[in-house]
Amino acid sequence: MTLYSKWTLPKKDDKREKKQLSIKLDIPQRGGIELQHAVFDINGTLAVDGVAVPGVAERLKTLSNQISIHLLTAGTHGKLLELESTLGFPLHVVNKGDEKMRYVQQLGPASVIAFGNGMNDNGMLRLASIGVAILTPEGTATRAWQTADLLVYGPINALDLLLKPMRLVATLRG
Repeated sequence: MTLYSKWTLPKKDDKREKKQLSIKLDIPQRGGIELQHAVFDINGTLAVDGVAVPGVAERLKTLSNQISIHLLTAGTHGKLLELESTLGFPLHVVNKGDEKMRYVQQLGPASVIAFGNGMNDNGMLRLASIGVAILTPEGTATRAWQTADLLVYGPINALDLLLKPMRLVATLRG
């Protein structure tokens, strides 16, 4: 098990990086997009009150066969080791929204879809090729849904956008 850490990008010799994963979309009036990275906020997005929403871990695992998964958290509710174990992916600890934005910048925003709900997710949602605001019982900051490309209810529906990408095409077409 990998322990959570201050955020760092995967090393170029990381085996996951050698296998080029992507989801290709052709969105009318927007053009082609090749998504290689899915960046997720944790608390309020994939977890509520510090507990992973049922069904999220399984979908993340399935999705990891198609796209690189990145989990970012400020650790508001604690429980980081438990969340990391439950979700099955390393958590990258970030303290401010601009750190999330820099993370997306270093991945290459044109190949990123970002998911979040909080004020500190605003920058990464705006910068990513596609920004998805998620509404959960913890709420969604007004700025997050205003800068996102779309708003969905709950993390299961959000993950299903990538597992069933024609939903993205239908919603984002011009």
